Amino acid sequence: MATKSMDYAVRIQPLTTQLGSKPAKVGAFTVRCSALPLSTDGAAVGFLERPWKVADARLVLEDGSIWRAKSFGASGTQVGEVVFNTSLTGYQEILTDPSYAGQFVLMTNPHIGNTGVNFDDEESRQCFLAGLVIRSLSISTSNWRCTKKLEDYLAERNIMGIYDVDTRAITRRLRQDGSLIGVLSTEQTRTDEELMEMSRTWDIVGVDLISGVSCKVPYEWVDKSDSEWEFNSKTRGETSFHVIAYDFGIKHNILRRLASYGCKITVVPSTWSASETLKMKPDGVLFSNGPGDPSAVPYAVETVKDIIGKVPVFGICMGHQLLGQALGGKTFKMKFGHHGGNHPVRNLQNGRVEISAQNHNYAVDPASLPKGVEVTHVNLNDGSCAGLAFPQLKLMSLQYHPEASPGPHDSDIAFAEFVQLMSRENQNA
Repeated sequence: MATKSMDYAVRIQPLTTQLGSKPAKVGAFTVRCSALPLSTDGAAVGFLERPWKVADARLVLEDGSIWRAKSFGASGTQVGEVVFNTSLTGYQEILTDPSYAGQFVLMTNPHIGNTGVNFDDEESRQCFLAGLVIRSLSISTSNWRCTKKLEDYLAERNIMGIYDVDTRAITRRLRQDGSLIGVLSTEQTRTDEELMEMSRTWDIVGVDLISGVSCKVPYEWVDKSDSEWEFNSKTRGETSFHVIAYDFGIKHNILRRLASYGCKITVVPSTWSASETLKMKPDGVLFSNGPGDPSAVPYAVETVKDIIGKVPVFGICMGHQLLGQALGGKTFKMKFGHHGGNHPVRNLQNGRVEISAQNHNYAVDPASLPKGVEVTHVNLNDGSCAGLAFPQLKLMSLQYHPEASPGPHDSDIAFAEFVQLMSRENQNA
């Protein structure tokens, strides 16, 4: 509630009185109060602006909770699904990961923005997420690669952000109740009730988000991981395999890692037909990561069905889920998904535990898969299926991101395994 500011005028008048034998002086004062006119946001007209930013944004969740915050980046009103990410670093890679399309990403790490942004760390051509929710926005940047502040970067890309909000409390709510639809707004003309209605009438389930993030025409990818950042000396072989990479929202580092392992890569749109792919006679096909519900893209499932068994294939994240459906299995929406760079996964083939980078809200139900399909990896946090293999059909898949970016490099060996799969197929041909 706005409180009227008061103008206090103080006038002190000296008075003389007699106390005993000594005169004493006391001060009397009068106070004149006058109300100042208020602006639309409750601030007193005529006063200097406060030297600090005040709450000017709201995050309204479908459960009825309203979170006041301060805005940065773009202004306006945006609706999306709220998910939390537990990564300690790599917020720029997260911002440019197409798999976050339609979602507000809440960072559990409280301090964001201290390294600014740079163009080397971008994982796609633009930011696809609906908005960013953080606890503390760094007031300064300190990194030798920094070219811009985070708030300026988001404003230029029309992405909303909020800070000074209790991210711990929201995270606990999401873990308890599951992912929630929310509306983020800086528009004071919109009522809480109006924003609440928006959150309760919008849904992300069943929406084809892939078509909005995929490329429109095929292109060749040649860039490898920069030698300055290369961590695996065994990657750069002379053998070259031609890989067709389906862009369901592919991250650049997946392409860099494939190129570093000696692959020639052609990236094709999500709607590219299987017949056109097979005409190109690839050594292997990659089905990439991507946003949303795999059941919302039946055309992609049909494409996968027409390709598996004909050439070696590798599915990552969304590609893993599409392979699961193409094999006859079912997928389901998780309570709050996996988002972060610190998820433990057990490789059931060798017993090795990998710390992995993950970003998905759906999973494959292993009980629904047909005979012959092998579950190769299991998430140690909740036991969900994290990898599949079907040797007879020359396929492998991972639910998480072996390219990391951001995240640990434990799973980079998966690219070498895909190369080995293509190599064996060529030897048997």
